[in-house]
Amino acid sequence: MPRPDDSSTRSRPTSADVARLAGVSPTTVSLVLADKADRISDVTKEKVFAAVAQLDYRLNRTAQGLRHGRSSTIGLITDHIGVQPYSGPMVSAAHDVTWENRQMILMVNTTLEDDRTRSAVEDLLARQVDGILFAAIGTRTIHVPAPARRARVALVNAFANDGDFPTFLPDERGGARALARHLVQLGHREIATLAGTREAWATSVRVQETQAVLRSAGLSLGNRLFYGDYTFTTGYSLAQRVLELTPSPTALICGNDQMAAGAYLALARHGLRVPQDMTVVGYDDEPVATMLTPTLTTVRLPFYELGRRATLALLGKEPLEPGEELIPTTLRIRESSAPPAS
Repeated sequence: MPRPDDSSTRSRPTSADVARLAGVSPTTVSLVLADKADRISDVTKEKVFAAVAQLDYRLNRTAQGLRHGRSSTIGLITDHIGVQPYSGPMVSAAHDVTWENRQMILMVNTTLEDDRTRSAVEDLLARQVDGILFAAIGTRTIHVPAPARRARVALVNAFANDGDFPTFLPDERGGARALARHLVQLGHREIATLAGTREAWATSVRVQETQAVLRSAGLSLGNRLFYGDYTFTTGYSLAQRVLELTPSPTALICGNDQMAAGAYLALARHGLRVPQDMTVVGYDDEPVATMLTPTLTTVRLPFYELGRRATLALLGKEPLEPGEELIPTTLRIRESSAPPAS
């Protein structure tokens, strides 16, 4: 049997206990611990901190949040972002921002399927989250359940099919234009595109912008546009088809870095070198882009910046307004792009 003074029987110390030990008022303790003690002397602050340490006092953030009508917690509803190496930074950013602001984040992977998403929203609201982020690995339209409107909402890399929510998106148009202009400026005239999934929003935007840049330079994709599915396998198979074209293209724009890696293999098996015989460029700036030999010219998608900007807005640190906010993409010029062989 534990003795009456055993630690297992002691009640949790309160702010009133801290105030008594420090010889100050409970209000003073609250101000010091909330970092709102500009008019309180350093000596008094030290007394409070010493009492906190001696009593091993911990703020009850749940109770504190309830008093102020906030839980200091946000929800993050995603598809498969957390397990993808190149889009994972979106989750990392949300975590970093909440941690920096002494908040917590609850993440639910629903694949953004409607029934599971609605259940997740209701569960998060039952836990009194202050806001909800909806994030997708590939930019697409999602359904935001009506109950979500009871909290602050922001969308990351996704569109809502109903309602005008704050939406944070990568500047896909700018990225595609920069990549196409890079090839034109290098002197390429015969350019082929191994695009991603035809139905994907990002695919259509990138193809449109590529065609626009080529038209402005008096060029055209013509019969050199092929659609795949963003995988290594289709990059390989489509590159094989490109090599059957006459005249042979001097540059390949690939839908993503995985497809570019597949194209590398196809070219190598035909005895062709990158970039001496053919320039190859990708999109996304996945880790594989710098592992390939030669290193891959590609467009970096700002996943970390997307997550950070959306979370700051959701926490009220930056404006949270309906409509789209585009986060710039970045052209990463590496070894795989060069002027065409003369």
